[in-house]
Amino acid sequence: MTAIAREWVLASGNAGKLAEISALLADLPLRVIPQTQLGVESASEPAPTYVENALIKARHAAAATGMPAIADDSGLSVEALDGRPGIHSARFAGPGCTPADNIELLLRLLTSVPEPARQARFYCVIVALRWRDDPAPIIAQGQWLGRIAPAPQGSSGFGYDPVFYDPALGATAAELPAAVKNRVSHRGAALRMLRAALQLEAH
Repeated sequence: MTAIAREWVLASGNAGKLAEISALLADLPLRVIPQTQLGVESASEPAPTYVENALIKARHAAAATGMPAIADDSGLSVEALDGRPGIHSARFAGPGCTPADNIELLLRLLTSVPEPARQARFYCVIVALRWRDDPAPIIAQGQWLGRIAPAPQGSSGFGYDPVFYDPALGATAAELPAAVKNRVSHRGAALRMLRAALQLEAH
């Protein structure tokens, strides 16, 4: 049996991601600390895939702190835009852009696309490194199918949540209570996979 480390660094300073990750791992005997709280700068994300970028971020955080690390890389893929913004989701509107800038650009590009053709999906990859040079990182993945709404709706969540509409729930991600979002989201699916892997190691 391998004990689960008590404290993990999260390779992000995003408060929304921290809240979701902490909630979904709450039943494990660990605490997730954002790297910003430990004075760690963000790593560059030059790789072409979510998995590679998550590994880069996790190794960077683990090396800087000496702690086990969790990193998330996620993005939005829109079919009508040939999969964009994809891995460039956070910087879709350019360097220094805000989530509102990204949403504005996305909606502008979809102006002539009818709502039924606005299929989209969120992807999430979460990587856990037990130490910096861990040769067998835990890699968990999830996705969430939906479509892009014609205008932002809701005030919860972060990123593209106000325009990501889930037809089955009849709401955007930003309109969902946190517990419901965590149950159906891409990050929720990936975190449940991660949690199961960590629990398995501890038995």
